[in-house]
Amino acid sequence: MVETVRYEDKPWLSHYEPGVPRQIDYETVCMPDFLEASARRFPEHTALIFEGHAVSYRRLDAMVNRFARALEYLGIRKGDRVAILLPNLIPCVISYYAALKIGAVVVMNNPLYADRELEHQFNDSQAKILITLDLLADRMIELRKKTAIENIIYTCIGDYLPFPKSLLFPIVAKKKKLAATVKKADGVYPWKPLLAAFPPHCPRVFLSFDDIAMLQYTGGTTGVSKGVVLTHENLSKQVQQIAAWFPQFEKGKEIMLGALPYFHVFGLSAAMNFSVHMGWTQVLVPKPQPEPLLEAIRKFKPTFAPLVPTMYIGILNHPDIHKTDLTSIKGCFSGSAPLPVEVIRDFEAKTGAVIVEGFGLTEATPVTHINPFAGGKRKVGSVGLPISDTECRIAALDDWKTEMPVGEPGELLIKGPQVMKGYWNKPQETRGALTEGWLHTGDIAKMDAEGYFYIVDRKKDMVISGGYNVYPREIDEVFYDHPKVLEACAIGIPHPTRGEAIKVFVVVKENESATMEELMAHCERHLARYKLPTEIEFRKTLPKSTVGKILRKALKAEEMQKQRD
Repeated sequence: MVETVRYEDKPWLSHYEPGVPRQIDYETVCMPDFLEASARRFPEHTALIFEGHAVSYRRLDAMVNRFARALEYLGIRKGDRVAILLPNLIPCVISYYAALKIGAVVVMNNPLYADRELEHQFNDSQAKILITLDLLADRMIELRKKTAIENIIYTCIGDYLPFPKSLLFPIVAKKKKLAATVKKADGVYPWKPLLAAFPPHCPRVFLSFDDIAMLQYTGGTTGVSKGVVLTHENLSKQVQQIAAWFPQFEKGKEIMLGALPYFHVFGLSAAMNFSVHMGWTQVLVPKPQPEPLLEAIRKFKPTFAPLVPTMYIGILNHPDIHKTDLTSIKGCFSGSAPLPVEVIRDFEAKTGAVIVEGFGLTEATPVTHINPFAGGKRKVGSVGLPISDTECRIAALDDWKTEMPVGEPGELLIKGPQVMKGYWNKPQETRGALTEGWLHTGDIAKMDAEGYFYIVDRKKDMVISGGYNVYPREIDEVFYDHPKVLEACAIGIPHPTRGEAIKVFVVVKENESATMEELMAHCERHLARYKLPTEIEFRKTLPKSTVGKILRKALKAEEMQKQRD
């Protein structure tokens, strides 16, 4: 008789590697307190490295306190929203922890976003202050007029550089477009003088695990940007879950390659917050292209590297790999898209490291599944096992209470301490995403008899390009804004290095003509670079349903057939 495998029996637990707990005895400690703990335990240990400039944990803690005082001086109080628009720089880490420390709600924003996208997020969150880069400051000063932002603080890539780079930077920066002169305006402050004006002592603000810590924006399945409400409990328990999954790595002993963008929740939790919790060094890479990644590995010898597939592929295909020793890396964590088997094999051969693939989503802070790291079974094509304290079910698409037989696909439902509290000011969307504590991911998945999960299809039409989520509906809307376009429909198509790219099918209005160059120029004014289509196909008509809805799936199937032929 074949034994029935049930989701409620959690078959994945028997495949946890030794030392990984089924349940965690959590510390009720918020992220700013983890920083203070690391500063007490490892005061002279390097916390951050940027271009060779090192900041110890003692100094980082003091800088966070100074900036927390600055935020309070500028009128930020508990519950106010603080927008951060920065790549992986030292001020990004400081701003994030300072805002959390005084009970403010952090809104991380992507520096690649167009003004239209940023305006929505600033206004939806009602951000009161913005921390950004000098290269973006003039744009943001103009955009501020359309928002509730009162003050802008800007930093510069040259604010923290070692000698002699600090000496040479002012000479070459503007020629290389690494710095910009910011126009004078009320309520606009340069970073370093502001930081220096305040003492390194922060008044104590009581933080509860139930307090909102972040609004992390995601496009969701519809392309409508929604603020995911993450609490201090979500952030704290997530890093404790990640730490529990990698028991071989000790506090104060490792060097993190901080290449995943910290404005993205994967980089935020799996690199920045995880490092602070563990008292590790973070090597900050603001532009994670193959060349700076290889340079960071050569110079600073990271031991732990969470990356997305495009980064692994870029590193392996870059000519500098032949003069780079990668063997310092012991552990790698890959997410956001499937990692090809040959990439895993080649990268592990060059590093001696172990790559584990995982899965997550913004609404779960984001990590929910990881393959066992060293002492357990890794399965090719699987996103792994639910991590500690995480329950999962595969439900019928038309009835979330009905469980699909093991091995059969259905919607992935998740419950755990990392699951969001809801969407900011969107009760209807929240009710659709959360039912009795279960998060409806919208992802089609299946579980095998050993409790390993596999993603069969992604959220409806979402495209993942270079590790970034791109929502076709948003691309459609930009095309519809062009006066010559009658109809447009964007889909994802395979791309050799980015995983997927965008192709758009366009019908122009009668008696009009348009070129690909003309439409691309329109896109460049309204979309972040990674969202730009790589192909535009002009058609006379697009396939539609009986009610006139353009059939995106039909275009996708047609394109896939063309690729196979």
